Amino acid sequence: MEAFKTLISKAVPLPVENVDTDQIIPARFLKATDKDGFGKNLFRDWRYHNDGSENEKFALNNTKYQGEILVAGNNFGCGSSREHAAWALADYGFKVVISSFFADIFKGNALNNGILPIQVSNSFLLDLLAFIEKHPNEELKVDLENQSLIAPIGETDFDIDPYKKLCLINGYDDIDFLINHKDKIEAFEAKHEQLIT
Repeated sequence: MEAFKTLISKAVPLPVENVDTDQIIPARFLKATDKDGFGKNLFRDWRYHNDGSENEKFALNNTKYQGEILVAGNNFGCGSSREHAAWALADYGFKVVISSFFADIFKGNALNNGILPIQVSNSFLLDLLAFIEKHPNEELKVDLENQSLIAPIGETDFDIDPYKKLCLINGYDDIDFLINHKDKIEAFEAKHEQLIT
């Protein structure tokens, strides 16, 4: 994964509550096992009409909204546990998703795929969504090391599991983390092997 310490980016507003994983990536696109290419079907049923033409009213098709941060409504990522939802968001180019609540399984899947889910208060979220819609060219700053989100409307701290924070900052997945501690693991094994024999 790519290391993540600080991100400064514009944001895309998605003021919809209870966005489930089937809306993020519809089930009919889950047959692939490779992470690449899922971004083209992110929010597929909202981005496109039945005839395949773009829905110009949807935020991802609106050229005034760009950036690596998605600001979504409350309860983002509910529904099934499909990891493909995180794959689709990452493949599209989002590195951060902001909401006032995330489903636990989605949050874990996002972190495991290099996406930082930032949970903020509902009032901060509503103010942020309203601001972005009026000022789409303004940037947000995400400081992972200090666990702060800095926006023109104000600054707020966010929580993150210390282990997942370490992994994101260093660009580790779980296997990379273990490989990085290979020397310590081998030393531990050698020491305990001597105790056994």
